[in-house]
Amino acid sequence: MSFAFVGHGSVLRNLSFSVEPGTVTAVLGPNGSGKTTLLDVCLGWRKPDRGAVLLHGRPLASWGRREQARVMSLVPQRENVRFDFTVTDYVLLGRSPHLPVLGVPGPGDLAIARDALRTAGIAGLAERSIATLSGGEYQLMLVARSLAQQSTLLLLDEPASHLDPAHRQRVTVLLRRLADRGLAVVYTSHDPQAAAAAADTVHLLLKGSFAFSGTPRRTLTPEALRAVYGVPFRVAWTRHGPHISWDG
Repeated sequence: MSFAFVGHGSVLRNLSFSVEPGTVTAVLGPNGSGKTTLLDVCLGWRKPDRGAVLLHGRPLASWGRREQARVMSLVPQRENVRFDFTVTDYVLLGRSPHLPVLGVPGPGDLAIARDALRTAGIAGLAERSIATLSGGEYQLMLVARSLAQQSTLLLLDEPASHLDPAHRQRVTVLLRRLADRGLAVVYTSHDPQAAAAAADTVHLLLKGSFAFSGTPRRTLTPEALRAVYGVPFRVAWTRHGPHISWDG
C-alpha cells in the first residue's frame, strides 16, 4: 500500500501488514513519519494510490459507512465537542451505527454503554460533565465510546500522548486487556516503553516505510530506535519487564 498527497512525494511507501483478533499492534515513529496518515488510509478516509485495504477479506471501499462502523472504530487524540454531554450520553454516541436513522438509544444501548464505562475503568464518571474531565479521563472516555460501538477492530491515534504517567499506564494496561478479550487493537505512538509492555507486534515507521517490524524484543533494539528517532536509547529486558529510555 502506498499513498501520496497531490503535489508531494509519497507519504506511505509499500506498506503491508495484517492484524489478527486478540492482538495489539503498535506503529511507532517520529513526527511526520506518516502514522496518522496510515490510520486515515486504514479507515478509508484517504484512498491508497497503490494497493488496497482489506477488512475481513473484502476491499474497504465495498463496505458501507454504517456497516464498517460496526466492525471498525477510531479513538482520536482529542475531539472538540460543542455540547455539554454527560460522560454516559457521550459514550452512548458509540451506539449510533446500531440504531435506525434518527433512532433513540434504548435500555439495551444504555446497558452496553455502562458496561463500556466499567471496562474502561471510569464508571464513577458516568454522570460527570465531559467539560470537567482531565486529559486522561477524557481519553478513557473516548475508548469507552468505541467499546460501546462494539467493533472488533479498534484503531487509536496516539492514545497516551500528553497524559501523565498514571493515565499512560492505565491506557496501556487497558489496550492489552481489550486484546486479551479478543479485540484487534492497532495504535500509533511515540512511546517504545508502552509498546514493549503491551504490543504483540511493533512496526517502526520512518519516512513512510516500515524500517523495522516484528515482536517488541526483536524490534525495539537500541540500534533500531536510534535509526528511527535519531537519538540513543537504553534498552533492558528483565524479569520485571522491559525498560526503554532515551539516553540523553
